Amino acid sequence: VQLQASGGGLVQAGGSLRLSCAASGSTSSRYGIGWFRQAPGKEREFVAGIRRSDGATDFADSVAGRFSIFRDNAKNTVYLRMNNLKPEDAAVYYCAATLVSVTVATHSYEYDYWGQGTQVTVSS
Repeated sequence: VQLQASGGGLVQAGGSLRLSCAASGSTSSRYGIGWFRQAPGKEREFVAGIRRSDGATDFADSVAGRFSIFRDNAKNTVYLRMNNLKPEDAAVYYCAATLVSVTVATHSYEYDYWGQGTQVTVSS
């Protein structure tokens, strides 16, 4: 499975961005997708995830109510819509693929494949 993350950029606080994670490979449709982020000097943290089987979602408390995640199965792409961005949301955002299907995977060790990351910068 190959993952291509895109959509990052510079935005003012309060603004919005939409990140995309395009999956390719013969088995990519079997995977749930998660978004993680890593700011300088900090550990990678879970942001949002969507389960493959039923589209169930989960979000980190810090982004709940501001971020949404959804997938376009026809395009094999998962989107992370980020609204009301804050300076503390600035980070490199990574998408990842998991075969975990019982729950929405929220730990990085549950993910098997990772995209290259896309930078999100939020100016105050």
